[in-house]
Amino acid sequence: MAQDHFNIGIVVARRKLASPWASHAWIPTAALPAVPETKPGTPLGRNGTDETFYAGDAEVTLYSSATGHYRDNLSAAVPSLWVVLRPAGEEVELVSVIADPYEGEALAGSIGDIVETVPMPLEIQARVHAFVEAFHVERTFFKRKRDRADPEALADRHPGVKDRRPRDREDEG
Repeated sequence: MAQDHFNIGIVVARRKLASPWASHAWIPTAALPAVPETKPGTPLGRNGTDETFYAGDAEVTLYSSATGHYRDNLSAAVPSLWVVLRPAGEEVELVSVIADPYEGEALAGSIGDIVETVPMPLEIQARVHAFVEAFHVERTFFKRKRDRADPEALADRHPGVKDRRPRDREDEG
């Protein structure tokens, strides 16, 4: 199976909340097509109540078996990357970045992790598109046909024969 690996940078925002249960929420906001020389956790700016940080770099892996999924992602109105963050105390840890929309949606149900989409930059779209062009194999859908049920097999096999299941000792009295 062919694979392609490349690293990208992720920007996150820490949004203040007016809640008695949490003081802030972490939200992925952007993917960078290349890894900057900035250290993870570096503040990038402030926009109202949001503070943005460079979360770090993550490796994106493309698999030839999932090219149909990548093609579906690229044909969406806004091609996206799924960013998985894990809260670590007051900070956040970048876990992974995924280009497969079906895998990303499956991860969205994981408890404790933050899974959000960010728009896929054009440079990454071009790389994913080139991978799909190089390795996609169209698979035809094959619908299986079920065997027809045999009504005789479902009927009593031995008419007139009593049930031979063992009975409880209490029933024998």
